[in-house]
Amino acid sequence: MNWTLEVVVVPVSDVDRAKAFYADRLGFDVDHDTVVGDGVRIVQLTPPGSGCSVVIGEGAVPDMPPGSLKGLQLVVSDLRKARAQLVERGVEVSEIQVLGQSPSPTPDPLDNVGFVFFDDPDGNSWGVQQISSRP
Repeated sequence: MNWTLEVVVVPVSDVDRAKAFYADRLGFDVDHDTVVGDGVRIVQLTPPGSGCSVVIGEGAVPDMPPGSLKGLQLVVSDLRKARAQLVERGVEVSEIQVLGQSPSPTPDPLDNVGFVFFDDPDGNSWGVQQISSRP
């Protein structure tokens, strides 16, 4: 039996601002923006190629303080290119950091150990890791 993680709720203070950041700056696809009723809105966005989406909203999402989600991680095959795209889209992103040494030979020295980091407008923190090939 597969157990797939498909949605992560991201706590935000301003749904429209967060939607613009995730869609326009990060390039996530807007799956839906649904008003369920008075004060209840759910927006689901998915990173390109991902099987897991993020949900932001108001009224129907768990009550977490905006900016309290830390350590979300995206994986890309080319960290240099991904970082350049983020910078081009106006995201304040860290320089590439190498955290440790890859446990086995890899085609690229950044594989498994190369990361960049950024925060959304509320302070939810994200990491981006390079994995260009998997065994």
